[in-house]
Parts: sequence; C-alpha cells; structure tokens
Amino acid sequence: MPELPEVETTLRGIEPYLIDRRIIRVIVRDPRLRWPVPIEVCKAEGQTFVSLARRGKYLLLNLQQGGLIIHLGMSGSLRILQQPMEPQKHDHVDIELENGTCLRFNDPRRFGAFLWVDGEMQSHDLLRKLGPEPLSENFTADYLYERSRNRNVAIKNFIMNGHIVVGVGNIYASEALFMAGIHPQRAAGRVSRKRYEGLVAAIRDVLARAIGRGGTTLRDFVNSDGAPGYFAQELLVYDRAGGDCFQCSSPIKQKVIGQRSSYYCPACQR
Repeated sequence: MPELPEVETTLRGIEPYLIDRRIIRVIVRDPRLRWPVPIEVCKAEGQTFVSLARRGKYLLLNLQQGGLIIHLGMSGSLRILQQPMEPQKHDHVDIELENGTCLRFNDPRRFGAFLWVDGEMQSHDLLRKLGPEPLSENFTADYLYERSRNRNVAIKNFIMNGHIVVGVGNIYASEALFMAGIHPQRAAGRVSRKRYEGLVAAIRDVLARAIGRGGTTLRDFVNSDGAPGYFAQELLVYDRAGGDCFQCSSPIKQKVIGQRSSYYCPACQR
C-alpha cells in the first residue's frame, strides 16, 4: 500500500504539471472504487488547479470552486501523460488539461478513492478527525506521551492509528520502532517520555529519508512518472525475517501484530 512517503512523492511529481492549468475534460471509465466515483467530479471541467496538498495518505487537489480528494488505496497510482497513451484495463479516471497533459488514475485492486468536495476540504468526514502530520511541529514526544497514558494497545498499533498520527504505515512503523529500540508489542502506556523522544525522531527521520528516495517499492508502487521508489534498498528490518540484524547480527523476527506483519530484532528492541 502506498504510505505517506509514496503519497508525498506522488504529490511532488504531479504538482508542477497541474498548478494553474485548466481542466477541459474528466473521463470516468469505471466508477467502481472503494466508494463509487461521483458524477460531481465533472464539476472540475473548466476549472483551474489552484493548489495541491497532502493530508495523511489523502491527496487534496484544490480548484477554483471545490476540489478532489484522492486516495491511492492498496495499489493505486497517478501518472502524468504528456503524450496520448491508450488506456489500460485499470486506468479508471483521466483528467485532461488544456495543454494536452493528462493526469491518469490507475488502481488494479479498486481500494482507492476519487471523490468530489464542494466545501472546505478539511471539514470532510475522511479528514476532520485525523491526527497531526508526523513531520509537523504538532507531532512531539509530549503529545504522544500524553495520548498514550493508560493505553494497553501495542505501540506499533498506536502509532499506526490515524487518529493519533497520520501516515505512519506498516513499513515505516516497523523501521522507526527498530531505530528507537522499542519492541513493537510493548504497551503504548509503558513507553517513557524519553523513549517517545527517540521514537518521534526516528519517525521523522525514516519518513524524510523515504521521501528523499522516492518512497518504497515492494510490489505495486510507482511514482508519477512510472518510476519505482528506491527506499526498499535501505530497509533495516521490514520484510527481512531471518536476515541478520545490522546492529547485533541476531536474526530478524516476524510476527503478526494487529493483523499486520511486523518485523523486529528481539535483541535490540525491548
């Protein structure tokens, strides 16, 4: 699944091609996504892109009046096409611009979303209850410490909860917990303020490095020009079960926590 770095990479890739460009046509080939693509997306026709933003794993494309909320789901991608290209089986939506450029939404598994918003984006039900951005000033050790008091939930599940902090998906949660030396099953309420300082720093670091490397390609993710992300080459524990820990040479373990595969070093993480 594309996580925060992959979505941020996509945003940065498509933004230069869309800002101040007018939409001449929206083509919906198949509306059957996680939620049906609403007919209202055609309101975008004739309008100009004013700004683009990201909130968690959602892309926000603001127009002169209203805008689009896009989620890449499990396997979705947005591509910029500067030359005509015959649509493929899973190319569900095209946004054609006045200069001939096309923004194409592809989603083989159909878990993504392509929604229209008439009013304020941040007031949408999908966005208004989300936690702070992990790279923002609002995401601090004090914040995590206070939110975690008396919580018995595993720390990995805690930091993957979008109501606590947005965008820390499975890959980056495993990586950050390893970097901070915290076992993924430790109860969130049993992590000290000092250790939360290390965890916040680790989350910021791993996300920033992943963004710099264009995200992580394990199966489906490609960025806006069709190229893969390269951060997979720098993963320390994720998807490395049985491999040697880079710090102590102990074998990396895999365990299902909260229905997600988790990877950790039993010697380095406590």
